[in-house]
Amino acid sequence: MALSDQLMRLAAKAKEAEDRAAAAQAKAKADVEQDVKEAQESARAQAGAVDAAIAKGQDKVSSWWSNVQRSWNEQMAEMHKDMDDRRATHDRKTAERHAESAEEDANYAIEVAYEAVVEAEYAALDAVLARKNAEEMAAA
Repeated sequence: MALSDQLMRLAAKAKEAEDRAAAAQAKAKADVEQDVKEAQESARAQAGAVDAAIAKGQDKVSSWWSNVQRSWNEQMAEMHKDMDDRRATHDRKTAERHAESAEEDANYAIEVAYEAVVEAEYAALDAVLARKNAEEMAAA
């Protein structure tokens, strides 16, 4: 898949996430719980797909990406467990604190995702430059 197509796929996923989060505000709690479960399953599946892609292209992918993915998976597993634990509370004050914390976590996750998009843009442009450099050297 071309880098520009991958970036378009990324933009479409961001739009989908925006639409689902906005729609969740008007949904019943049980429906949002189902959305959360589906999103978590999707996140796990995506992590597995990235792991598989890295393993398949191990000779082409720098070891740095393997380390980033492994660390990311560990952090996300820990965060998902914490989210699940917080959802189980039955005390009103604790639930309010957990809601505020979850909102802050979501804000931070969005900032990290934004940073990842900026880094993806940099990596895509750098890849294009590297290809042009190789073509120029081949022509010389």
